[in-house]
Amino acid sequence: MLDPKLLRSDLNTVATSLKTKRYDLDTDAFTALETQRKALQLAAESLQHERNSYSKTMGKLIGEAKAKGEDIEPLKAKGEQIKNDSAAADAALAAVQEALDSLLQGIPNIPHASVPAGNDEEDNVEIRRWGTPKTFDFEVKDHVDLGDALNGLDFDTAAKITGSRFSQMRGGLASLHRALTQFMLNTHIHEHGYEEVYVPYIVNRESLYGTGQLPKFEEDLFKLDDEREFYLIPTAEVPITNIFRNEIVDTLPIKFVAHTPCFRSEAGSYGRDTRGMIRQHQFEKVEMVQFVHPDKSWDALDELVGHAEAILQKLHLPYRTVILCGGDLGFSAAKTYDLEVWLPSQEKYREISSCSNFADFQARRMKARFRNAEGKPELLHTINGSGLAVGRTLLAVMENYQQADGSIEIPAVLQPLMNGLTCIK
Repeated sequence: MLDPKLLRSDLNTVATSLKTKRYDLDTDAFTALETQRKALQLAAESLQHERNSYSKTMGKLIGEAKAKGEDIEPLKAKGEQIKNDSAAADAALAAVQEALDSLLQGIPNIPHASVPAGNDEEDNVEIRRWGTPKTFDFEVKDHVDLGDALNGLDFDTAAKITGSRFSQMRGGLASLHRALTQFMLNTHIHEHGYEEVYVPYIVNRESLYGTGQLPKFEEDLFKLDDEREFYLIPTAEVPITNIFRNEIVDTLPIKFVAHTPCFRSEAGSYGRDTRGMIRQHQFEKVEMVQFVHPDKSWDALDELVGHAEAILQKLHLPYRTVILCGGDLGFSAAKTYDLEVWLPSQEKYREISSCSNFADFQARRMKARFRNAEGKPELLHTINGSGLAVGRTLLAVMENYQQADGSIEIPAVLQPLMNGLTCIK
């Protein structure tokens, strides 16, 4: 959530910045609510002061009236009227504050000045490439046909068990999927300095509000039919980031990594990538999350991007790094880099990781703070990124390491995790 003080002091500048995200801030609505809030707050404070003052003197006034034989009911009625007026003013202020909070909850994070303008993913800006796509001397297959021929990737059985956009793996491909997960975790823990955490796969409404998925994006989530309002996690970002909700930490940075399944309804993606594992309701990720000092968050974002890139480089998978344009930038993000891996079957780069800096946007929603040099609580910054999406990495390995006979060569760094197996046939 944005700082209300920033909106009050520099509303037009904020509105202009948000246009980069193709978001039109309703400045008139905010100004009207803010004007009401100020007036009602003054009225409520005035009535509260009057109520407190009268409460202190009413006993004396009643005593004096009784001594004179006067009717004390008007004095009591006045006290009751002041009390009722004060309660009504408080209720009116609370209603306007609730409307103001609702408006604030729907305003996205301000994009960083370096975020390019643009409408959608076609306007994202490539900043570098790594590796050279392999040239094949045979007709390449996509991961669906490769997996089917190996009897290792089955979408029909998964559809029978559950429905569309699910997959079943077996044999060597299931082992390769597991090996990729272990390889990613080992690299981030032992080479990049992350602490592994195991987190719940079900979260409450407050957690999803904290990271920005609620209230705006509820249709993209799987909600359990439960009166406690539980949801399946769309990403490990949600439970990890909420570790420090309503907490004050003493030392930064803190770097966590976790492997979890992820569940997404893909409500807005019907008809997109229906073939294969590109876009599924259930998939797995290794997620990196950093809690950092505000002065160091942009350097930390570059570091985290490098950690995700290291996985692709160790696997010798060609990729490119792009900065998302404003129109493609997520609700909570101030800046995002996407890593896109080369898929030979499509002859194009496809997203395999998003790495974002949220600045203090999530921290403000969660009240996640640290103690600054003066010992005072201050909002920290949150950063996260996939390191990597496991299923998409699997299909990238399958396609880039396929052989003419339909077998899959296993990347050298994964062979120790596959009991020395060099090829899946």
